[in-house]
Amino acid sequence: MATDDLIVGLDIGTTKVCVIIGQIGEQGGLEITGVGITPSRGLRRGVVINIDATVKSIAAAVEEAEMMSGREVQDVYAGIAGGHIESVNSRGVVAVTGKKREIGQDDIDRVKEAAGAIVIPMDREVLHVITQEYVVDGQAGIRSPLGMTGVRLEAEVHIVTGAVSSAQNIIRCVNRSGFKVSDIVLEPLASARSVLTDDEKELGVLLVDLGGGTTDVLVHIEGSPYHTEVLAVGGDHVTSDLSIMLRTPNEAAEQVKRDAGCCYLPMLDEPDAETSIPGVGGRPPRIITRRELCEIIQPRMSEMLGSVKAQIERAGYLSRLAGGVVITGGGSLLPGTEELASEIFGLPARIGYPARLGGLVEEYHSPIFATGVGLVQYGAAHLGVEQLNMDTSEAGFTSVWARMRKWFGEFF
Repeated sequence: MATDDLIVGLDIGTTKVCVIIGQIGEQGGLEITGVGITPSRGLRRGVVINIDATVKSIAAAVEEAEMMSGREVQDVYAGIAGGHIESVNSRGVVAVTGKKREIGQDDIDRVKEAAGAIVIPMDREVLHVITQEYVVDGQAGIRSPLGMTGVRLEAEVHIVTGAVSSAQNIIRCVNRSGFKVSDIVLEPLASARSVLTDDEKELGVLLVDLGGGTTDVLVHIEGSPYHTEVLAVGGDHVTSDLSIMLRTPNEAAEQVKRDAGCCYLPMLDEPDAETSIPGVGGRPPRIITRRELCEIIQPRMSEMLGSVKAQIERAGYLSRLAGGVVITGGGSLLPGTEELASEIFGLPARIGYPARLGGLVEEYHSPIFATGVGLVQYGAAHLGVEQLNMDTSEAGFTSVWARMRKWFGEFF
């Protein structure tokens, strides 16, 4: 970073690259001073497939954010997603070795290391180890056992793994753009930090981040993540359906979706209102009603949300979501998304907007920027900005990046 008070989030998505520049103000609070967004040309379903195109998109988005903020970017907190992401819950057990059986930091470090010691294939790497809770001599639900007395210390953790090559390619793209990676963060974890409230996390909440090429899923229960998953479907599939059914180019289908699309038929106040579909090859435009448009969009959106429900139900968490469902990401802006999600999950649903952190609020207060703002909040938390409401469950992040730097050093 140009100075210690600058924090930059980089969201490299399938359809857009978003850069959010945050700055620690004079009063110690976090403010957003720069926003940059450009089309993404080098990713497919959250994974880099063209490094040169991705580098150009990153450079353009950073330049736009720099011009708005008047600051120079050097380091970024980069998001990672894609169908290669997997997660598992694990438990570790150690004997307390402190004087008079008092639990010290060494005991906590050892039990977290024991819990995170899982066997994974050579082509995968641990991205995050997040502590869910500690158990001291059978007493569960402990957030911080430091200073407590006990004989047996257990830790339950949530472990997120990803493909080695995907993380390497993100770092390579950022480096070739002229910047350094301060940390790599799973995108749904960043989005959760930005859009979920502490009450929702405690009650149990499902976050669904509808992106262009992927749908990120995260379940929070009792304040900690218990399930993360990235499905290789997103808003681009809706656009593709429209393109095929209406026999029009993708660009035109995307514009029609934004201008007149709806994914929940009961929400249409004028279902017979007409919209024009551009013709192809010199053919005249076609006319279609909003009802017909919705009848193409709704089945695909229902299928995507239904897939999420099936995964959560199979994992056994659907009955524990007293906090409901929060939908964010660009796909959540499609009218009717909130109502359709509530019907499919049978739970209260809302659209997740990023937290108002001050600064250029109107520029970033949209679900499109949820991940980018969350990445800035993540970075600020690591710098100890007190205004951020840090969950104790995030403590497991601290030591992971040190190990990842050693891993990346073998390749760069």
